[in-house]
Amino acid sequence: MLKGINHITIAVSDLATAIDFYQGVLGLQLQVKWRAGAYLTVAGQWICLSVDPIKFDQAAQHRDYSHIAFDIDAADFAVFSQQLSEHQVPLWKENKSEGESLYILDPDTNKLEIHVGDLESRLQKMRSEPSADMIFYDHHDDSRQ
Repeated sequence: MLKGINHITIAVSDLATAIDFYQGVLGLQLQVKWRAGAYLTVAGQWICLSVDPIKFDQAAQHRDYSHIAFDIDAADFAVFSQQLSEHQVPLWKENKSEGESLYILDPDTNKLEIHVGDLESRLQKMRSEPSADMIFYDHHDDSRQ
C-alpha cells in the first residue's frame, strides 16, 4: 500500500546552477551533493537534483501542465514573491486558481509553483463554483465497520 510521496527528482543540466537556485533562491536545505546530483529538503520533503545527459533546449517551452508545487504560508508570500522578482526568476503561467500562486521556471525550465493553500481549500473553492462536468467523491473512513 502506498503511503505518500517519497521524493521528487528534477533533471538539471548544471548542478552548481541548480543548487544555487534551489538552495540560494528557494531556500531548500542542501543535504548532500556529488558529481552528478544532490539531495535537498524542504519541510521534511526530499528533492533530488540529477544531472541528465539529455541536452536541454532553453528556448523550447514544454506545453504541458506538469509541474511541482511548493507550499508557502500566506504571510510569507509577498516577501518571497519579491525575492523571486529580485532574482529575475521567470514566470511560465499567470495564476488563475484559488489562493495565491506564482508559476516559475528553474534554470533548466522545469516548471514550479509556489502556492498558498492546500487540497482542502482547493476543493472548497471548487465546490462553491463547480463546473457542469465535476463529480465530487466523498471518502468516508470505513475502518470502523
